[in-house]
Order: sequence, then structure tokens, then C-alpha cells
Amino acid sequence: MDRELFGQAAQQRVEYLTLGLGLAAGIAALALRGWPEAAGLVLGSCVAWINFRWLRRFVRRLAGASMAQPGDEKAPAVPKGMVWGMFGRYALLGLVLYAMLLRFYWPALAFLCGLFALVAAVLLELIGELVFWGRRSMFT
Repeated sequence: MDRELFGQAAQQRVEYLTLGLGLAAGIAALALRGWPEAAGLVLGSCVAWINFRWLRRFVRRLAGASMAQPGDEKAPAVPKGMVWGMFGRYALLGLVLYAMLLRFYWPALAFLCGLFALVAAVLLELIGELVFWGRRSMFT
């Protein structure tokens, strides 16, 4: 299997798992705690998903910009837009927290728990790869 295709497939599964886990946690929170906690969880998982996508795009662009072109003597420059995009991730997080705490009164703890949907998705992907990779190598 091509390593690049494997990495892209794993990253896409992490994206789907992040949204799925956030939605499942939101449904559970709606049943157990009410709509403000459910909204905080879902919003946190959506922000984690956006953050992951932006980070992945930033890393791809940075890797592409850092490749030295044949015949170039000086080091390649990183475009300023990429740097602003990297800090935009944190600005989004701060803006959502600000709006949540001062305007909507959604629970911040539920939002922070929603952010951990990405961590849970990465762990599930890791466990899945360890289990299925071990099975593939046993039978081939």
C-alpha cells in the first residue's frame, strides 16, 4: 500500500470519527444534561474538526513551500498568508470561546470536552490500525 494514500485515508477517517464522536456525545449530552451542554459538545467537536483541517492544510502548504527548487541558491520563503492562517486557528478558538462565554452562555466545560473528540478519534484510528494491520500481516 502506498504510504501517501494510507496517510490520507487515515486522516480522512480521523475527520469522520471526530464529527461522529462529537455528534454521538452531543446526543448523549442532550439526553442526560440538556441542550446547552449538547450544543457545547457539538460546537467543540466542530471547532476541533476545523482546526484539524486547517492544520493539515498548513502542513501541506509548508512542506510544498519548503522544497528547494533546482538551481535556487537561497532558502525558500514561507508566504505570509500561511503564517496568518496558522494563527487564525487560535483566533477562531478564542473567538468561539469569547462568544460562548459572553453571549450564548453555553457551558465552557462541554465545549472543551468537545475539543477532545479529535483526540479520541486519533486514538480510535491508532487502535484500529494496530488491530487491522496485525491481522493483515498475519494472513498475507
